[in-house]
Amino acid sequence: MDALTPYLPCPICGSSRRRGLDRYSTPDWKLAACEDCGFVYLANPPPYEALEEDLAWEVSHKRRLERRGGSTPISGLNRRFRERFGLNRGRVRGKRFVDFFGPGRVLDIGCGGGNRLEPPITPYGIELSKALHAKADALMRSRGGHCLHGAETLDAFEDGFFDGVLMFSYLEHEVQVAKTLRGVHRVLKPGGRAYVRVPNFGSLNRRVLGARWCGFRWPDHVNYFTPGTLRAVAERFGFGLKLVNRATLPVDDNVSALLVRK
Repeated sequence: MDALTPYLPCPICGSSRRRGLDRYSTPDWKLAACEDCGFVYLANPPPYEALEEDLAWEVSHKRRLERRGGSTPISGLNRRFRERFGLNRGRVRGKRFVDFFGPGRVLDIGCGGGNRLEPPITPYGIELSKALHAKADALMRSRGGHCLHGAETLDAFEDGFFDGVLMFSYLEHEVQVAKTLRGVHRVLKPGGRAYVRVPNFGSLNRRVLGARWCGFRWPDHVNYFTPGTLRAVAERFGFGLKLVNRATLPVDDNVSALLVRK
């Protein structure tokens, strides 16, 4: 794939051997699959500076909804299917994070407005969007923690500082996945857990809808995990993996999992 030669290597293994996934690419944004480890990623992602404001999550999300008019029909059908058969019980919301992490210190990376973690958890956060960081920091300080702004802020925390780390719809945005997961491993206590939720590139929806799949969001989604590649990535960086939504994976647009620090 000559057109991708100047672009970034695989964010997981560092290989520059890749094949283009033209079916899912656009004239501006080029999706590729690593020839060595199989990971699917955006080969020409935008710089972090663009993600702070112009391409911040809340901006691109609004544009996507305006462009598509909301969720796809198949996404809505899958949601009704899960509700009809009680499969949404496995979805993670609010106080269930206490079950995962306990009442200690938890870091929410890509925390948005900062309201995912509730007492008795002491919340800490990292947020790249300037507008969302200000909101999250005020809320987290009122609950005993704080939120940092920027992309290189994991280094601000000491080894083993956290009981848990939350990466809810985050890793798909992170250009430096390897560096992030090494940092998460370092700041977690031995046996600590990281909850991860990412779009499921292996889902039935993606296979049926192709380039119209809701998991494609250019250019802020830069990594595309399947359950298999998420497990391989977790093990590469020192984690065991337990799937949270195993029962719904074939018809679920997301993969939810706990990464346990070895």
